[in-house]
Amino acid sequence: MTEAVLLVGGKGTRLQPLTINTPKPMVPAAGVPFLAHQLARARAAGVEHVVLATSYLAEVFEPYFGDGSAHGIRLTYVTEDEPLGTGGAIRSAARALSARPGDPVLVFNGDILTGLDIPDLLLRHERAQADVTLHLTRVADPRAFGLVPTDATGRVLAFTEKPRHPDEIVTDQVNAGCYVFRRQVIDGIPDDRPVSVERETFPGLLADGALLHGVVDGSYWLDLGRPASFVQASADLVRGIVHSPAVPGEPGEYLVLPGAHVERGARLGGGTVVGAGARVGAGADVQGSVVLDGARIEAGAQVRASMVGTGARVGPRTVLDGAVIGDHSEIGADNELREGARIWCGTAIPDAAIRFSAV
Repeated sequence: MTEAVLLVGGKGTRLQPLTINTPKPMVPAAGVPFLAHQLARARAAGVEHVVLATSYLAEVFEPYFGDGSAHGIRLTYVTEDEPLGTGGAIRSAARALSARPGDPVLVFNGDILTGLDIPDLLLRHERAQADVTLHLTRVADPRAFGLVPTDATGRVLAFTEKPRHPDEIVTDQVNAGCYVFRRQVIDGIPDDRPVSVERETFPGLLADGALLHGVVDGSYWLDLGRPASFVQASADLVRGIVHSPAVPGEPGEYLVLPGAHVERGARLGGGTVVGAGARVGAGADVQGSVVLDGARIEAGAQVRASMVGTGARVGPRTVLDGAVIGDHSEIGADNELREGARIWCGTAIPDAAIRFSAV
């Protein structure tokens, strides 16, 4: 049986206000919680049992996913009372695994969207007889990631977590947030304190002579840590740029969920999602955006690359461009919010109060 640990305990601070009321993996992308896409891809790869390592707002996961049977997978929930870091969370979740010491265990970060071939990663792990195999990807600017240089055989040579100086940037290969551990390696992680798998576990294993294998993969990969990336991920899922069996519809330029109402003359495109019970008024233009359940986009509004929270309202002729509107906020008519503007949940902005806002 193939088992996996999915790390979904983070607070999602960089995604606020999207994560004020909702943990990051439960924020909707392409019509369903992002976690549903990860579980669907794991199931399609042959994973039968997933342990969800929860912490922040842990109580919201099980009511939605239950025991996993409705999603074709068995789920177990392990909750940290105090955050234990990535390594500590993996070690804590391991008590719910049935894998034997030498068996492979997949570990996924809960904020990565990828087209990775998971069965191939498992196969290459076994062929390398590695203690840990890491999915690596190449990025143009690796400064915000953990660098992982490898030799010609794929053997990991070092770890540099988020380099601070130019001379530390020795590769464009970065940790892509998916691993295969031998179960016995997980059992060696301390269980009585917080542990970072990136800063402590992996470098420690390397220093002890363990075989860490890196698999560089060029498929779709996106870190959803920022609102702009989350909106892009949703649009890419809707358009079929990256495939997920959990998308509730065929690939296209927009996805309108049951109960939503789009008035005649409104324009949707770029992978836009209109959530259940949401309304888009006549003449509104919504491109590459996420409009969550019960939100209202009034007549003539322009919304691009933005996220409009549950129950929020965007007034007539208001322009959003790269903005995030928190749940149940009221944005009056004739406002303009651009370039990363974030409006907190429940905020009310009067008509024509903001002509340009950026953070």
